[in-house]
Amino acid sequence: MIKLENKEDCCGCTACASVCSHSAISMQPDCLGFLYPVVNEENCVLCGLCEKVCAFNKDYSKGLNLQKPDVYAVRHKEMKEIEGSRSGAMFVAISDSVLDKGGVVYGVGYTGHFRVSHKRASTRKERDEFRGSKYVQSDLNGIFVQVKDDLKQGLHVLFSGTPCQTSGLYSYLSLFRISMDKLCIVDIICHGVPAPNIWRDYLAYIEQKQKMEAVAVNFRDKSTSGWASHQETFIFKEGVVSTGTYARIFCQSIMFRHSCGICHFANLQRPSDITIGDFWGWERVDPHFNADNKGVSLVLVNTRKGRLFFDETKTWIDYIETDTQHCIQLNLQSPTTIHPQRDAFERDYANHGFVYIGRKYGDMGWKYKANLYLLAFRKWTKSMIDK
Repeated sequence: MIKLENKEDCCGCTACASVCSHSAISMQPDCLGFLYPVVNEENCVLCGLCEKVCAFNKDYSKGLNLQKPDVYAVRHKEMKEIEGSRSGAMFVAISDSVLDKGGVVYGVGYTGHFRVSHKRASTRKERDEFRGSKYVQSDLNGIFVQVKDDLKQGLHVLFSGTPCQTSGLYSYLSLFRISMDKLCIVDIICHGVPAPNIWRDYLAYIEQKQKMEAVAVNFRDKSTSGWASHQETFIFKEGVVSTGTYARIFCQSIMFRHSCGICHFANLQRPSDITIGDFWGWERVDPHFNADNKGVSLVLVNTRKGRLFFDETKTWIDYIETDTQHCIQLNLQSPTTIHPQRDAFERDYANHGFVYIGRKYGDMGWKYKANLYLLAFRKWTKSMIDK
């Protein structure tokens, strides 16, 4: 029986709840909306499968990994695909190869009113919802069971998620001895997963200010400021609102799940066939490859099976082979350092709500604007003295 004594020991992947055939485990939200397993002891038969399946530890499976990953800078050949994606549209190329074989794709989309969750797609139109970054931990409830059923039916399957999610899925399927020959597991280079309830309340705050509901959202809109920008956009029937409040809180690493601070997967031994992310430092590989600032994907091919899937995408992509020295970034070396006021942030949110933490930790209050003016004044004063 799972007994969670420390929150940082659970990544919320749902493997334990998925493996329980007696429905003894449910995933329940905490104050910030992060899901944790809760055991109904009346239904539990003490089989131990929930403990056995947990893959959030340093001993996660690495047996299929190459000695070192193959490294590529990648851009889709179609500009419309790049413009509709967060980076270089590598996810589109991989998922197209699976869909063309009559397969299905699992990725992060929305349920309800922009609640971030994993979903299943069998068409390109359905898959397109998964493109672009969603800076919220996704709800995985029921997804692992769906993946297992699809594989048992002989379908080709692509599953994409954070490394803790992909590790959980692999462990879950391995426990059932499901053949994974037709499964491509893709993880992302993850900085940490933000709190679902903060996103929910922030969206409600923006809509209240506009006095209408958003019809579309974009966590990182590169259409105006380019690929490297980090600004969210809300689309309404009567206009567009761009802001950076959520991004500023995100970048402080103050609303991440506790487990993100001890992530076991922040290295080059990834729990996936292929890893994708932003290729920061692409200029060192080829200064012309992303000259239009539209985006370029970093791709790590981690397994022999990953090589086969990568080969299937080559008709859709332009790519340059490189090495880890040209692409290494913080979260391929170590976990994100969680903000020292993370617990205070949660208490403030629980006691006072979103507007309070938006003013205290974000850019919504007069103190933030006053500090900006003060900083600008100090820079101006210094420039006058230097003259």
